[in-house]
Amino acid sequence: MVESLVESEATSTLVIGIGNRQRKDDAAGLAVVDQLRDEALDGVELVEHSGEAASLMDLWQGREVLVIDATSSGQPAGTIRRVDLLEEQLADEVLATCSSHAFGLAQAVELGRALGELPPRLVLYGIEGADFSHGEGLSGAVEEAVEEVVGEVASEVGSGASEAP
Repeated sequence: MVESLVESEATSTLVIGIGNRQRKDDAAGLAVVDQLRDEALDGVELVEHSGEAASLMDLWQGREVLVIDATSSGQPAGTIRRVDLLEEQLADEVLATCSSHAFGLAQAVELGRALGELPPRLVLYGIEGADFSHGEGLSGAVEEAVEEVVGEVASEVGSGASEAP
């Protein structure tokens, strides 16, 4: 699933929310994009995505990209991690292991790195999930983290900064 929520040829920044609404906390990235729709973010395209690697690589070509996804690293639920993926490798086990994107973001980043095809800016906001079982709805800690990430992403893309606010 790739759903463009804002269409603009002048778009310079792409914000991708990755997840599956039917896997509870795996929908954290999608929830961030949902809330960002209400922000007035000029030059920003918001996209919902399943996390499939080849499609991600096509989508981010030549753009500055921020990705929001659920993580499963053993940290407390709701923990937020901002990673500059141009500087740091992302271990496969950090992303939600129960998600629907088995060959997904981590593999896309490393393949893009190997091929020299990463975007000029690639940042991940990871939100640590607690419950990836079937069903809808985020856990309380993840809902709170979503609110915080919405503010951070809005500030980051609004300022055009390449570092976190």
